[in-house]
Formats: sequence, C-alpha cells, structure tokens
Amino acid sequence: MKKLFALLLAVAFVMMPVASGFAAEADEIEALRGTTLYVYNWGEYISDGADGSLDVIREFENRYGIDVVYDTFDNNETMYSKLKSGGVTYDIVIPSDYMIERMIAEDMLEKLDYSNIPNYKYIPEKYRMLGHDPKDQYSVPYTVGMVGLIYNKTMVSEAPTSWKALWDKNLTGGILMFNNPRDAFAIAQSILGMDYNMESETAWKVAAELLKEQKVVSPSYVSDEVFNMMEAGEAALAPYYAGDFLSMQENNPDLDLVYPDEGVNFFVDSMCILKGTQNKLAAELFINYMLEPEIALANAEYICYASPHTEVYSNPEYSYYENEILYPEDGRFKTQNFLNLKPETLALMSSLWDDVKNHIPDSDSSNYDFFFGDGELGKADGTVMTPEAWSYVVYIGIFVAICLAYVIFRYARKKYREKV
Repeated sequence: MKKLFALLLAVAFVMMPVASGFAAEADEIEALRGTTLYVYNWGEYISDGADGSLDVIREFENRYGIDVVYDTFDNNETMYSKLKSGGVTYDIVIPSDYMIERMIAEDMLEKLDYSNIPNYKYIPEKYRMLGHDPKDQYSVPYTVGMVGLIYNKTMVSEAPTSWKALWDKNLTGGILMFNNPRDAFAIAQSILGMDYNMESETAWKVAAELLKEQKVVSPSYVSDEVFNMMEAGEAALAPYYAGDFLSMQENNPDLDLVYPDEGVNFFVDSMCILKGTQNKLAAELFINYMLEPEIALANAEYICYASPHTEVYSNPEYSYYENEILYPEDGRFKTQNFLNLKPETLALMSSLWDDVKNHIPDSDSSNYDFFFGDGELGKADGTVMTPEAWSYVVYIGIFVAICLAYVIFRYARKKYREKV
C-alpha cells in the first residue's frame, strides 16, 4: 500500500505546476543552469526513485538544470572527520543537532539568507530556535525522531522495557549495538540515570565501564548494516532510529519497537550550507525545494522518519499520519537532546570509546554482576539506580561538599583579614 501511494504521489507531482516565491530574480536562477551542487547526506535518507517513489534529486536537476553530486555518510563523526580533513568539499550537509552546534562553534557553516528559503514558513515554532542553533541562522530542520529498541518477536520472549536488554546474556551473539560513541554512550547513560551532556570525567568513565560489560554478550557494532541484519532475522535486538524501524518492519513483520523506560535521545537533523561554498544561491534554492510540501511528503513517505513540516504531518493522506511510533504524544517518554560537548569531553569520549571497542572481556574480572546483579537498588515506580550510579552520586556529593567547604573557608579568611 505504501509503495502504491508513493507511486501515485510521484505521478501527481510531475503533473503539478512549479511553485514560486524564491527571492532571487528569475535571471539569477536561470544563471545557475550548468552549475554543480555537492550534497552530503545520511545513507537511505532521501526519496530516490526506488519502488516507484519520486526521485527528488533527478526532479531538482530537471527543473533547474543544476547537476547534483550526492554522497552519503553513516554517522555524524565520520562526516565531521571527512570535512575537517579537507579531503572532500560540499555545499550542503545534513548533520544532527549536536554536530550542527559543534560546526557552528568551529565556523564551518554559512549563515542562511531566509529570503531565499520562503518555504521555511512550513516549519512550526516547536522546531525553531532550538539549542543547537538558537537564532536559526545556520540550519533548517529536515527530519526529527527518537532512538528506540528494535526487537524480533520470534527471538525475544516478551517486549523489553529497559535498555538493559542489550546486556542480556540469554541473547549472546544476537545483539547489535551502535557503532558510534555518542549514541552508544547515551544508552549507558540512560541506564545509569545520567545526563547525556555531562562533563564529569568520572561519570563518563562509569558509562564506559558499563559499555565494556556489554562485550560479555558479544555485541556486533553496526551502522547501516542493521537494516539487512534485522530484516533477515540475524539478530534479536538493535537500538536504532524509529524511522528506520518502520522501513525494516515492512520487510520483516516479526520486528517491533519500544521506547525504554530509562529515556531516549530526541534528535533533529537539519540542512546546512558549508562555509566557503561556491554555489550558495543554488544551495538555498535546494533547501527551499526540499521544503516544498510535495517534496517533503515524498521524502517523509520514503525514508519513514518523522517530519517537522506542517503540511506533511497534518496531512490525513500521509501514510504515517498520527503514527504513534513517529509522532507519540508530547511528554509520553522521557527524552534528552544531545548538545555539543567541550573539546576535552569530546577527546575523553573518543578515548573511552576506543577502550570499549578494544576491550576483551575477562569473566574473572567482570563487573557484570555489579551492574546487573541482585544488588540493584530499585524504587516502587520501577525506576532503577545501579550501585555504580549510586557511587557516582556519592562522588559528586563529596566533591560538591569539598568545594562548598573551600568557598566558606576563603570567605571566612577574607573577613578575618579585613578585621585585622
């Protein structure tokens, strides 16, 4: 049904007149013919003509005579590293919120001329002026979503309710895990009741120890490989983005998804223009084009992610209209956003992630029971704090007490000297 809808949408779009409203003069747009636009996006993240869907890139090229070179990446860190190395050059990139904040801080993005992006009117207030771009100067939302826990109902006896299922020894060899540090650490931080954006070195180390303990169940670290593995029934559990789950479920109805009780990451991926672009007007033309209601709907139908576009999510004809996975009731789940971390925290996370990936579990020195044994301290409402998390709280409390004592001492000494 969804594929049929996509085909009808593509046919209808070709027959529709081209919308205007772009601030640049017609001759300026015409002058862009024959130029080239370089776009860098996530894999499987645009309607590309497959299964009868609209080929969004081809339609843009046909309409404006601008050639598009389109490349993909599999995570924010890979994208960032390639851009910083100087080995690749693009006009448009579509990073996630925390990476946008980092790229702004490092002067990697161009400010947008919103007079050339009139379709920005379709982005509602709830997705404007967010923490990663508080003045809306550098980014335009493309998709939004949350990370959930995908499970195979034929391999898992009952629906999991906690991220701890990814440490279940009964599923050894059948567990997939994010192959990037930010998402992986967020899962451990959720279990430990920590802030995703914490700066405490001790806290990051505690989360790393928890991730090391997962090596006991032999997780496979994956990125886009998760699609084939979950669809083929090769794994029981995988943390991944909810939009991708819907694509997987179409090919394997035995799959389902839950949002774990400890909380999940809520993210926004946005379109940005890179600093030094040689074709800024064409880049803004492309962003505006991507916000046209028919184009935004085609993308939302194809990639299955939640859309921040009012004309998409409010459209009763949209296949995922009021879908509870993509558009759950506000406040139904505990969520946290990623923010840009300080350079020293990023370096620490990277170093700890290397330690996690290189860790070889030793049953004699394992802390598995320390994290997941009978010693857990629980509450009646189901909220759980592991002993390690309690230790973390105690450490922070002692540190705060020492700092407070030092401040009081300095103040008292100052007053004493004033009297003398």
